[in-house]
This record gives sequence, C-alpha cells and structure tokens, in this order.
Amino acid sequence: MRTAALAGAALVAAVAGCVFAALGTVAALGTVAADGSRAEAAAGPATGPATEARAAVRTAAEAVVIDPADRPAAPALAGGDLDGKPVRLDGFRGHVVVLNVWGSWCGPCRAEADDLQRIARQHRDQGVRFLGINTRDPDRAAARSFVRAHGLGFPSLHDPTGELLLRFPPALLNPQAIPSTLVIDRRGRIAVSIGGAITEDELNPLLARVTEEAS
Repeated sequence: MRTAALAGAALVAAVAGCVFAALGTVAALGTVAADGSRAEAAAGPATGPATEARAAVRTAAEAVVIDPADRPAAPALAGGDLDGKPVRLDGFRGHVVVLNVWGSWCGPCRAEADDLQRIARQHRDQGVRFLGINTRDPDRAAARSFVRAHGLGFPSLHDPTGELLLRFPPALLNPQAIPSTLVIDRRGRIAVSIGGAITEDELNPLLARVTEEAS
C-alpha cells in the first residue's frame, strides 16, 4: 500500500512538472477540495524567477486547475460526429465546454458516461455544453451503440486514429489516458484537465468554478 501511494504521488509530481514546462511557468502546488475550494502549498525557498511566480497550476489527485491568466488556448477541433455531421469546437465559443475523450471499448468510460450525461442536462441552462472525442473506434457503429446505451445527448467527434488528441499539450491531455476530460472556459481556453474517469461529485465543483467566472 505504501509503495502504491508513493508511486501515485510521484505520478502527480511528474504531471505537474510537465505542465509547468509546457506553460513556461513556475507554480506552487495545492489541492482542490470536494467543494472546489483551494489550499495553497507552503512556498519553499525562492530563487530566480520563481520568486515572482504565481500559482498558475494547482494539482489535486488527477485534476489540474489552471488560473485564468495562464490558460492555454484549446486547439482547433473540427470533423464529423458519429453520424457524419460536421462539428467544430469553436462553434461552442461563449459557452463553458466539457470535452470528454472516450471509447466504446473503454470500461472506465462506461463507468462515467451516465454521470456525464446527468451533468450535461443539469448545467445546460448555465451555459455549459458537452462535446466528446470518440477515439480508437474504427467503426462508428460501435460508438453509436455506446451512445444509445447511455443515453448521451451531446455530440462526439469521431477520431479513430487519435489525431485530434495529438493537438493538445500532452501534459494536459495524454493521448494514452482514456478517458480524459477537459473543461474549456468561455474564451476557448483550457481551464481544467482531468485524467481518468470522473464522477458527478468530482466534476461538479470544478465545473462550477469555471462557470462562475466573468466572461
């Protein structure tokens, strides 16, 4: 158990380090509580540019939350959905977007799907929109069966080769980590990155923080 805990801590530290490098920012680590509140880590000895660095990125478990001033723009995404209809991420500009990467073959994706649909329905009136990226499903039919089974009401870009995933900074969206979820703010910037399956109780406070921001 101790070995697993240490390995998990090392993974979080490694991800945080990659994020800092990707954003060109030295940041302090902290935690995101269940209610979305944040606790800063005590700062260590400061040297060089780190003395003026702000807490741009804060890590909690497998979630990375980015301060508004330091958010990278989400890449352009466009393509056909599971029915072949055109979908563009920038068509959702002005809304908070939950971007979920999933595959019909993925057990954890099945575990989180019902929660995602419930959140999508509950937060629609608050200007939240959901968009999926269906990956590694060569056959759209399998993906459509997944959508029907879970009653998903939001569109998904069909990305069988994972090409769309490679457009994101790997520290924020690892193409090998399925499922993954991003929260994109109203200005089209990545605000939250979550690796692994997410539950309603875990996503709601993170989503609330972004939706409550001024546009």
